[in-house]
Amino acid sequence: MIAVLTLVGMSLVTAVATNPAAGATRRSTPLAGAAKRGIAWHGCGRRLQCAKVRAPLNWAHLRGPKIKLAVIRHLASRPAKRIGSLFVNPGGPGGSIAYVRSSGEELDTAAGGRFDVVGWDARGTGTGALVRCFSSKRSRRAFFRGWVVPTTTAASPRYVRKTASLARRCGALSGPILRHMSTADTGRDLEYLRRLVGDRRLTYLGRSYGTFIGQTYANLFPNRVRAMVLDGVLDPVSWVKGLVPAYRDELSFNNRAFAQILSLCQRAGPARCALAGHGPVAARVDALFARLRRGSIPARSAKPPGRLAYGDALAGVAVETSGGPANWPTLAEHLEAAIDGDGSGLLEDARFFTHAFTTPVKSPGLPAVGITCADSVAGAGSSAWPRVVRQVTRVSYIFGPLLVWWRWAPCASWPVRSAHRYTGPWNATTPNPILVIGTLNDPQTPYRDAQKTARRLGNAVLLTHDGYGHKSDLDPSTCVKRATRRYLVHLATPPRGKVCPSDRQPFDPNFGKPLP
Repeated sequence: MIAVLTLVGMSLVTAVATNPAAGATRRSTPLAGAAKRGIAWHGCGRRLQCAKVRAPLNWAHLRGPKIKLAVIRHLASRPAKRIGSLFVNPGGPGGSIAYVRSSGEELDTAAGGRFDVVGWDARGTGTGALVRCFSSKRSRRAFFRGWVVPTTTAASPRYVRKTASLARRCGALSGPILRHMSTADTGRDLEYLRRLVGDRRLTYLGRSYGTFIGQTYANLFPNRVRAMVLDGVLDPVSWVKGLVPAYRDELSFNNRAFAQILSLCQRAGPARCALAGHGPVAARVDALFARLRRGSIPARSAKPPGRLAYGDALAGVAVETSGGPANWPTLAEHLEAAIDGDGSGLLEDARFFTHAFTTPVKSPGLPAVGITCADSVAGAGSSAWPRVVRQVTRVSYIFGPLLVWWRWAPCASWPVRSAHRYTGPWNATTPNPILVIGTLNDPQTPYRDAQKTARRLGNAVLLTHDGYGHKSDLDPSTCVKRATRRYLVHLATPPRGKVCPSDRQPFDPNFGKPLP
């Protein structure tokens, strides 16, 4: 842990190796000239501008090696009433550039058309300082061929060795960036970008992992926060303690959330949910999982065809549940087909995770591992896998094994430690209140973490979303949208104790469509 970086006047943060918290005047800051010039934007789509920004690899050595961060902005639709820039991060980690490119119009509307919406590549992601673990696409594909989550004791040791090999490869090719890609490093990048766009204070919208970026920034630079929305809140206190405590907290509501989906399906009936109408839904799904634990089933329609194993089924269910209620009818169809003997749909869903590791640039897989290992610690060596799998699987039998094998196991063999990991405190007081949004039935970042975060921060207001899914935007609520816009534009928070209902219920055929 290093000391919190501070600003001296309007100068950029500067530091020396022995004291990253040391400040300096603009005259002695090598990046001050860049901040004065701003960002060299160029057009890259309708109302879109893109650029590459040079930033220090190590914020404690500003004159050292540089990395490039990709940035994008969607120009405000009401430029005459423009307030500033709204920086956004949807989670992932990674995906902020794609988020602005695909959802810029929606984000512009959410902010009343009064902000340039800005996304940037978190360190280790995207096209700039990307985590690289393979020298070629061919070697990457060969390494991940047959990459399936182990679900038996016999298969697990081989997978442990595989994750250790992955960690060594990442260290060999990406050692420097691995030491400098913690969320604290990204928070300092965000502070630099704020300076570059010319905003006196930061306006920020973070979801899922983006809430960790937001809380880190708010505690590093509390006086630089104008407005901050945290939606789908990750609890930083449990996260920095270690991956096992983090996963036990993060997944504490996961089993109940999946049971809720099956119950909602049962109530919706066969006209709206394919699993319903053939007996108790939960019992039928339990029987499917028991069958898959005994052996795989055909997946002839998958591209390419294959067989659905139990680990694949867990991954497929995880993908569809994470997408929120809009995906749940499809999940029900794929589960029903698997019950009937065809695992094609679930296998296709499961391959999303494989692609997350095998696609070189667009994938979140390897960067996500790198950032996870930088921010938290495995807490034990890879030989502890039997105990860790049991502990986390008891909390969530679907997501637990996936997170243990895809993130904890590589981190248990990770070759480097973060140079500037931030571990708290997390109770900073900002000039204006931070808006914390918690969804009551969030399967991945439980509502109680939003409650804890709102209480812990020195100046925050909790808005409760009475809905389902991870992050409020996955279960649209006009009430939440209005409260968010009013806050971003006017800095007006909702009344304490405010509860916003979702617009529609899961399995509603009109889900996602505007209210009449």
